[in-house]
Amino acid sequence: MTSVLGRTSTTHALPLEHADTTTGPIDFGALKVVPTRHWARWILGALVVFVVAQLLFSLFTEPGYHWDVFAKYFFAPAILRGLGLTLLLTVVAGSIGFVAGGVLALMRLSKSPLLSSFAWAFIWFFRSIPLLVQVIVWFNLGYLYPTIGLGIPFTTEYFIEFQTVSLISAFAAAVLGLALHQAAYSAEIIRGGILSVDAGQLEAAAALGLPARVRVFRIILPQAARSILPNAFNEVIGLLKGTSIVSVIALSEVFYVTQVIYNRNHMVIPMLIVAVVWYTILTTVLSIAQFYIERHFARGSVRVLPPTPIQRARRWVRTQWDRLDDAPAEKTTENGARA
Repeated sequence: MTSVLGRTSTTHALPLEHADTTTGPIDFGALKVVPTRHWARWILGALVVFVVAQLLFSLFTEPGYHWDVFAKYFFAPAILRGLGLTLLLTVVAGSIGFVAGGVLALMRLSKSPLLSSFAWAFIWFFRSIPLLVQVIVWFNLGYLYPTIGLGIPFTTEYFIEFQTVSLISAFAAAVLGLALHQAAYSAEIIRGGILSVDAGQLEAAAALGLPARVRVFRIILPQAARSILPNAFNEVIGLLKGTSIVSVIALSEVFYVTQVIYNRNHMVIPMLIVAVVWYTILTTVLSIAQFYIERHFARGSVRVLPPTPIQRARRWVRTQWDRLDDAPAEKTTENGARA
């Protein structure tokens, strides 16, 4: 068989433009490049463009959206107060949940059968119950325990006693339900992150005689953070949206406030869009923070950090500008005439 770089026979010659394949080597620069046609990609892309265009058209032409009502209530004081309560619930419940989840994760990894069994049972129980049910149970705990107090164990003698309905308010019930539910999921996320660290790291730290506290907080957790953070941020975003569940106990977070308003003015869709836009803004901010925090902790695991959105935009602009500067090369025929 004749080499590609040598002389080729006429029976196996490739169709080339302005190149003599029978008397000399192949001019690879004269080969015509034919791009691959991705028919499925083009069809799906056209379908996506059609759906998005139809949606945008309906947003501006459908009168049922009532954008004037949306603009009127988007920055309403009641909505902003509900938004503040939503953020407060997220921060308080998330902080308690992740701290408790970290403790449960360490207990789950403990060599003590009692601690490990308790952590497993806690995670199993609170992951088995829907969040809505937990919030309602905590809110109605007074039907089961009318009073809660401190006293002699296994007796009814109390030194300090409180009415349950006054001690566990709607806000406290919401925090308890959200935090305990979050703790169960956070424990498994943190435990998985700790187990992802190479066992040799812990063995080397123990061989150096470092205390257990130093081994956990200075060696294990910083390395486990790369595995913990993506799932942890997803849980925070889910917790932010999960605060809408506490509307069932009449706690005036942003979704409950929108419900109260549209029950009065009967503008259901505009008020729901108000809640949708605010939730979208908050989750977008959290997603941006997640990207930069993950990028920070990825410094020790990758050679080149992933580009930020601003860097990607600059690179795209630079590429397009360079394409404008590149003039297409003019083809010439064998006698020197321009094609």
